[in-house]
Amino acid sequence: MSALFEKTRASTYDEDLALVERFLSGDQTAFEALYAKYYDKVFSIACGILVDHDEAADAVQEVFTLVYRHLGRFDRRSRFSTWLFRVAVNRSIQEARRHRHRWRNVELDETTAGAAPEEADTSDPKVQATLLRMVPADRALLVLFYWEELSLQEIADSLGCNVNAAKTRLYRARERFRMLYEGEA
Repeated sequence: MSALFEKTRASTYDEDLALVERFLSGDQTAFEALYAKYYDKVFSIACGILVDHDEAADAVQEVFTLVYRHLGRFDRRSRFSTWLFRVAVNRSIQEARRHRHRWRNVELDETTAGAAPEEADTSDPKVQATLLRMVPADRALLVLFYWEELSLQEIADSLGCNVNAAKTRLYRARERFRMLYEGEA
């Protein structure tokens, strides 16, 4: 079964790489295909970090504009999706920092719409309030791991660090969540 998974994963990588190459050769429809394929994931990441649909939608447009302008800089050492998610995380965190003094009272259900509706239905208000109190970088880690279900290696690649650093950051984000949740902070 793992051979089938690897084959599927490799074909996705090859498909993305082929689309990148086609776009760089002047085929605009190739970028449209990448946009359609990854829009929902990028939006989910942005929503998880920004906790506001309008800000997330703006951030997603900025992410894809950046990718469109700088796709030639994609070095092909990682998967396209990893590079895209890194851009999405960084841009969303920048946007969250820009608006950090603005308090948002947005239901967690809204931030996860389309991403994991079964999880959103079972979320309790205390979890929601705790996530809203967390810094964007911690929310990013939790979103990538729990909502996007990325592996530690994929998170490390998306954040530009090694696996041990990603594991440590995720552990610390979980601890900060626990402390906020239990009222220790």
